[in-house]
Amino acid sequence: MAAGGDNMARRWLRGAGMLYLCIRGPRLYRVYRLNRGRAREEGENQASWESFYQPKALEKHTDSIMAWVSVLWTISYYSSPLAAFYMYRKGYITANRLVPLGQYGMTLLFLLAGVACLRGIGRWTNPQYIQFISILQTNRVDNCPENKKLLSNYNFDFRHWPVDFRWDDTSSKGQQDTRPSGGAPLLKPEPRTRGAADSVLHRVQKLPCQVISYVVANSFGRRMLYPGSVYLLQKALMPMLLQGQARLMEEYHGKRAKLLACDNNEIDTIFVDRRRSGHPNGAKLVICCEGNAGFYEVGCVSTPLEAGYSVLGWNHPGFAGSTGVPFPQNEANAMDVVVQYAVYRLGFQLEDIIVYAWSIGGFTATWACMSYPDISALVLDASFDDLVPLALKVMPDSWRGLVTRTVRKYLNLNNSEQLCRYQGPVLLIRRTNDEIITTTQEDISSNRGNDLLLSLLQSRYPNVMTEEGRRAVRLWLAAATPEQEASVLSQYGVEEDWCLSVLQSYKAESSGGFPWSVGEEMNVEGRQQLALYLAQKHLQNFEATHCTPLPPNAFHLPWSV
Repeated sequence: MAAGGDNMARRWLRGAGMLYLCIRGPRLYRVYRLNRGRAREEGENQASWESFYQPKALEKHTDSIMAWVSVLWTISYYSSPLAAFYMYRKGYITANRLVPLGQYGMTLLFLLAGVACLRGIGRWTNPQYIQFISILQTNRVDNCPENKKLLSNYNFDFRHWPVDFRWDDTSSKGQQDTRPSGGAPLLKPEPRTRGAADSVLHRVQKLPCQVISYVVANSFGRRMLYPGSVYLLQKALMPMLLQGQARLMEEYHGKRAKLLACDNNEIDTIFVDRRRSGHPNGAKLVICCEGNAGFYEVGCVSTPLEAGYSVLGWNHPGFAGSTGVPFPQNEANAMDVVVQYAVYRLGFQLEDIIVYAWSIGGFTATWACMSYPDISALVLDASFDDLVPLALKVMPDSWRGLVTRTVRKYLNLNNSEQLCRYQGPVLLIRRTNDEIITTTQEDISSNRGNDLLLSLLQSRYPNVMTEEGRRAVRLWLAAATPEQEASVLSQYGVEEDWCLSVLQSYKAESSGGFPWSVGEEMNVEGRQQLALYLAQKHLQNFEATHCTPLPPNAFHLPWSV
């Protein structure tokens, strides 16, 4: 009798413990079609491994309630300043009125706790969830590869996924970390000389402007720049993100991992390994940097993936499974740990890594190539040189000073400055119908990708990019059709064989890096020919709008002499 009672008590305790795990556990979205063989061996229902996770009625309805509460809380959070101002004007913010509001709030919290308990009971009665939570708990105790492989069969709330790689894991491989305490190093504006105008009084006078800039950057400014970090947008895109992630996991056998950056942000990544696929491009890894509303689940990773490359995608801080907010320093820290992960955990050499970016992803891409100069190549699609002109385009003229100051201080995406510090091959892809990074609608000459190209050529070939050379390149960049481009090249008599022989001869005689002194002793016509030749080798046109996916046949490695 005593032994039977002890067994019953242990079973009750195990059941209570499992119920508690179900209440506190993450939301389960999908069971991937990765373990069909194991399912058959264990006699499980194969159909349960080939579809979205099917919650029972109690869990389904309580999950819907919690989701709606989360959405309403987000809306209330963003509208709270206006609501507080309205209540103050109406005289509602008094002690007599606040006490009942506090009581209503406590009642609502108790109701939500009850809903969470009911959801846990619904999970507790679902064998599929019980199996998942058991694997998750085992992985927390013993994070070995076998347990991690079992856990990778599930798609669940990524906040509960264990960390796979830390930014300081390189120290275990004999590498000395050289990062400053503030994180990955960013380029800073040149410090101004202090003078009489920079007195204490002058600083006090500038304080209100600095406060306003801080508020603007940390409120709507950052969200306008990175709309993908807005929770409500992510909630609306969730079905599409889940479907895209299932495609990467099931069709391409992707490996999901959580990386911990030096600022303690958790970065959500996906890796598709093609090194043993037999594809000629499989030995090269393409690290993809998404746009301001892009996610690796549905973003630009599909282009190099369909071209046969190994691919590493990641989400910006604050996007989907990644935590934090996408300020430039956080972005650089995230890119830093992604590159470290590719080298020290995935086993790629920097010489085998290509960085590919779309739109605003050009900031982290150029930062990576500047900071890791041995990276083999850089491809920038629909990117720009500097954020300030684009920010001024969408804001009122009266805000010009505030916008410029805010961007330079808190949101400084200085792509061209970073790009000019990279010595490797570069390809710029310009969208001929781009409506986002042009400062004048339907004017291809105002595309900020043009300025990015000019900055790159100026830094590498200063003697070629004289005033005459820049004028010829700008005329070519203003051509809206291939026929107009050919006309410009014909007008300047560009001889490709001659240009290539000049560059090859210079490279054979010179062992240094950029900038090159080639063109120093040329006449004006020769420099213009060389400038146009270099421009068409570094920039490729793609007839499309800003958000049109780049087809695989348009993705290729940059030209080099």
